[in-house]
Amino acid sequence: MPRYTFRQLEAFVAVADEGSIAAAADLLGLSPSAVASSLNELERALGHQLTTRRKAHGVGITPAGQHVLTEARSLLGRSEDLQHSLQAEGAELSGQVRIGSYVSLAPTLLVEIMAAFHEAHPRVDLDFVAGSQDEICAQVLQGRLDLAVTYDLALPPGLQVTSLNAARPLLVLPADHRLADQEQVRLAEVIEEPMIVLDISPSRENTARIFRDAGLQPHVAFRTSDFEVTRSLVAKGLGYAILVQRPAGDLSYGGEPLAVKSLGEDVAPLGVIMVRNPQLRPSTAATALAAVVDRVARQDLWPG
Repeated sequence: MPRYTFRQLEAFVAVADEGSIAAAADLLGLSPSAVASSLNELERALGHQLTTRRKAHGVGITPAGQHVLTEARSLLGRSEDLQHSLQAEGAELSGQVRIGSYVSLAPTLLVEIMAAFHEAHPRVDLDFVAGSQDEICAQVLQGRLDLAVTYDLALPPGLQVTSLNAARPLLVLPADHRLADQEQVRLAEVIEEPMIVLDISPSRENTARIFRDAGLQPHVAFRTSDFEVTRSLVAKGLGYAILVQRPAGDLSYGGEPLAVKSLGEDVAPLGVIMVRNPQLRPSTAATALAAVVDRVARQDLWPG
């Protein structure tokens, strides 16, 4: 029989997530001494140091602790799943599930997934995180997210990948640009003009790959980590951009028109994927969410 308790695992996960014993105590509604005691007892039961604790520096997680953390999240999730499975037959699915999304996919794909999942399973507590690919993939590997949707480029190792769809990069120009009336525009036609780069992974890597394959070097005028800022700068005539996502309306956040064109080069589409942690057994709610992601993401969500 294991010598640890689920309460000890819960305290450990809370400390890892919050970064300090005091913050974890607030989250759990316990005293800091009770949380510290649970950590000590868990470390004794497992025979390994799981944390490093220094005043004014918070709590760090040791390599052994990182392994235990992944398993602890899985065990806690499965215990919740067991509890929900004992509900009366025919009852609606319940529980908790968290999904991550690459930031530029959030306004289109993520919100469609969340709406469809809420309609199908209204009793499930659904939460989300939108961020860079590095951030969301790290949280999937840490077990903090059940799954995430992102692009199939520059992925860290250790993820289970499911292909969903593909999106083709587009050239975004000011509405009054000299090439705005063309259906397609080749990179060579704008290469001497200033460029605005969406400087977050994997958009940054994909843009660099497009120019490298074309044998061209862009003149980068501005770098931004925000999708809408990129489009707004283009609308103001400060440069062109290459973006994968295309909102339904070709207007900037400020309401100014944009000209969105196909690239004349033979540019490979960028895969849209779902990533999961293969070391974690998904809960019933997470399995249901994955099914909704697969269904919704295969629809045509990228106009043009």
